[in-house]
Amino acid sequence: MLKRSLALVLSIVLVLTLSVGCAGGNGGANEDKTSIAMVTDVGGINDQSFNQSAWEGLQRAEEELGVGISYQESNQEADYKPNMETLLDAGNDLIWGIGFKMGDAIKQAAKQNPEQKYAIIDFAYGKETPENVVGVVFKAEQPSFLVGYIAAKMSKTGKVGFVGGMRGEVIDGFDYGYHAGVKYANSDVEVIRQYAESFTDAAKGKAIANSMYQQGADIVFHAAGGVGDGVIEAAKEQDKWAIGVDRDQNHLAPENVLTSAMKRVDNAVFNIAKDLKEGNFPGGQTVVYGLAEGGVGIAPTSDKHVPEDLLNEVEELKQKIIDGEIAVPYNEDTYNEFLSNNNL
Repeated sequence: MLKRSLALVLSIVLVLTLSVGCAGGNGGANEDKTSIAMVTDVGGINDQSFNQSAWEGLQRAEEELGVGISYQESNQEADYKPNMETLLDAGNDLIWGIGFKMGDAIKQAAKQNPEQKYAIIDFAYGKETPENVVGVVFKAEQPSFLVGYIAAKMSKTGKVGFVGGMRGEVIDGFDYGYHAGVKYANSDVEVIRQYAESFTDAAKGKAIANSMYQQGADIVFHAAGGVGDGVIEAAKEQDKWAIGVDRDQNHLAPENVLTSAMKRVDNAVFNIAKDLKEGNFPGGQTVVYGLAEGGVGIAPTSDKHVPEDLLNEVEELKQKIIDGEIAVPYNEDTYNEFLSNNNL
């Protein structure tokens, strides 16, 4: 009787041990369901910007598609590679790199692990896209044009500001799109521009915004990740307007965030998850999201502070952009062409 009881206990212990061994932790994958993980950029998972939006997309995939999800946070660029290796070792079906700064790390990992699927936000490899990678880019210039138009129409001082994180193709889209929208609305409105050379230094963002407000700007748009938290804080303290980016940032300062230029990273991440689960992973391609695809736009809370007649004008502009009647610039050359074509 004692031997039978002991054998039963040992059997139970063995079953429990095997169960624990199969369970996935942070970064882990479960064999019986699709697993997707992401490596954040240095802003972290709660950056109020594109990292957070990407994670919200994965959370939606977990809820609606039954996908297993996890992430690894990067505190510095040196973390990208080891974070990807951690997620690779965990057996994830798809690994995301969130942000253009991970372009090289993703490409290198994809070449070293041709059987592993990867995806990256805000980076396109063009003809050099590996077959196991999908790049996702956004026409950030389009919502930036719309918020620039709003800024110029609502400015009482004739001066508005733009705070960029670090120069590059992605931020150029926000920068020149915004400038074009301002000039299209009122060519006499001046745009004060400054770059923070950072995506995380909120104190610097606050200092730059305060300087712009002192120079007479009454609305400042940021495309600067965590730096933008400081811009919004300055707007709150000075009782001026700020324009948010990537997500609807009105909740950060409900009385001072006028609108936001939204980039629906969450939708992109969810859509790729759906494609993957259905066996339609678009490897070797670049997926582009603009106004026509519902991948960018202005924040739904815009109607709190932007007059209805102005929002109606913005809707008309949005349709003209979708129809190709307005070609929104995304860099210095296309911006100069835009000014010339519109006699601005």
